[in-house]
Order: sequence, then structure tokens, then C-alpha cells
Amino acid sequence: MPIRTVITHAKKHPGLIPQFFFLLVGMTGASCYLIRLAKGPHVSWNRKNNPEPWNTYGPNYQYKLVAVNTDYKALKKEGPDF
Repeated sequence: MPIRTVITHAKKHPGLIPQFFFLLVGMTGASCYLIRLAKGPHVSWNRKNNPEPWNTYGPNYQYKLVAVNTDYKALKKEGPDF
């Protein structure tokens, strides 16, 4: 029902089409980013089998979404193994 209302308003007022488009793009981007954060290595969904999931990744794992000047292949581990 809400989609039919959006289409009806878009037909009556064509100036609303860009607003609906960018609203949809923004909601899709926010949802994708939220899903990416939920799947990150710092989130523990299963505390019994893997209470510290960040310890399973090596030192060359890219945690950031965009790494501009960091070469993750050349990094070495600085801490002890737990």
C-alpha cells in the first residue's frame, strides 16, 4: 500500500521523484553499512564457541572500509599469541 501511495504522489508531483530516489539510495546505503558492521570481526554473535573473534584474524587483515596509505600485506604481528 505505501508503494502505491508513493507512485501516486510521484505521478501528481514529478518534482518528488528525485527526493524519493535519493531517499531510497540513502536507506539502502545505511542498511548495507549496518549489515557490514554487524558482520565485522569485533562483533561476537556466538559467545560459547568463539568469545573473542578478533583473535582469529591475522595482522594483515583489513579492518577499515577504505585504507588509503596502509599496505596490509607488509604488516607483522606485534603482540603475543593468545
